Amino acid sequence: MSDRRSADFVPLKPDEFEILLALAAEGRHGYGILKILEARGVPLAASLLYRKLHRLMDNGLVVESLRRPAAQEDDARRRYYRLTTLGRSVVRAEAARIVALARNRQVRKLADGLEGGRA
Repeated sequence: MSDRRSADFVPLKPDEFEILLALAAEGRHGYGILKILEARGVPLAASLLYRKLHRLMDNGLVVESLRRPAAQEDDARRRYYRLTTLGRSVVRAEAARIVALARNRQVRKLADGLEGGRA
């Protein structure tokens, strides 16, 4: 896994990008990730989230975190996740790819509906 590069994973599936983005600032537990996605308007069933987290873990982008909040703020049943160095590199590469697309004049025209109604 150590010989993989961020370019091997880009482009990401949109929901995978959202999961990695939710973990970019800090490690979180599954329900915390779901709440962030929900706030962004990204509907994702809990079962699908955990399947995707396991896939991201298998690919070396996410690991289960050993860091936990103080006992009075924690629930022992929660599993916390964080980005790996590769995961952080991948989410940055995908963000850069999206920004480059947004800067593309033709893409902006299509998004603004300025193509004269042709798709």
